[in-house]
Amino acid sequence: MLTIFILQDNGRLENYKVRRIEDLNDKALWIDLREPTDEEWEWVAEVYGQNLPTPDEVDDIEESARFYEDDRGIHITSFFLYHGDEGEVTIPVTFTLHQGRLFTRRDEDLAAFRAFRMRARRQIGIASDAVSIMLELLDTKVEVLAGSLEDTYVALDNLTHEVLRPMGVDMTAVLAQLAISEDINGKVRLVLMDNQRVLSYLGRRVTLNDEHREHIRQMARDIESLIAHTSFLFNKINFLMDTTMGVINIEQNRVIKIFSIAAVVFLPPTLLASIWGMNFEYMPDLDLQYGYFIALILMVMAGIAPYWYFKRKGWL
Repeated sequence: MLTIFILQDNGRLENYKVRRIEDLNDKALWIDLREPTDEEWEWVAEVYGQNLPTPDEVDDIEESARFYEDDRGIHITSFFLYHGDEGEVTIPVTFTLHQGRLFTRRDEDLAAFRAFRMRARRQIGIASDAVSIMLELLDTKVEVLAGSLEDTYVALDNLTHEVLRPMGVDMTAVLAQLAISEDINGKVRLVLMDNQRVLSYLGRRVTLNDEHREHIRQMARDIESLIAHTSFLFNKINFLMDTTMGVINIEQNRVIKIFSIAAVVFLPPTLLASIWGMNFEYMPDLDLQYGYFIALILMVMAGIAPYWYFKRKGWL
């Protein structure tokens, strides 16, 4: 899908879907390519003279590969958080600044892009040039990440009540949810740190005005506070993980304690039954008239005696 964004006279940023090459406009300030076809790729190259980097060219975690400048402009690959069918994943988005235009290339419909499009249609003066559009996209990404951290905190708060009141709670499910929360929190932290590197590179390599610099400073402060919040969430997750494991250990010890009591209670009767169950031909008391009943009474007393003794000592 190919979409262009044009700054209107009223200060709003309007978007238009491109279905043919004639729809491309020289006034376009932002050209957004989401899962572009080979034909759409050729349209951009023909109309704007812009050969964008392919995914293979930027598919590298090294900073030197994700941030560079050549005759095609300044290229930056930044990570965005995406909620997919298999959970939260990081999606790379390529930004290219060239000749006063912003080109973006992505493979998913990201929440930050949707939120920015909605805001751009309603808010006047949200962006005046390609750099400000890119900064607004990065700022919207930070807001989406803040929302993810809030959701993670709410989930952990609910898990806290379950862990501290474990009656009837499936601790396996609690551990699984904690692992998911830890994974989301880690990915949010990764994307936030990536945003820091992007802002640092923009400050070094792009000509910025005072408004751009102030926007970057505000965003940097927001990112620092969110990174500190991820550290808090990591500590909370570790606390809940330790508490959950402690509850599981207590439950296991309780079960083992029950088996230990049963073993202590039944050991003396078993010993008596084993002795009287021997098949020797000559054994005393085999001809007692009430021997069977006496043996039963002794075995019951032998089981009660150790239980009573341990109970009196406070071991049970």
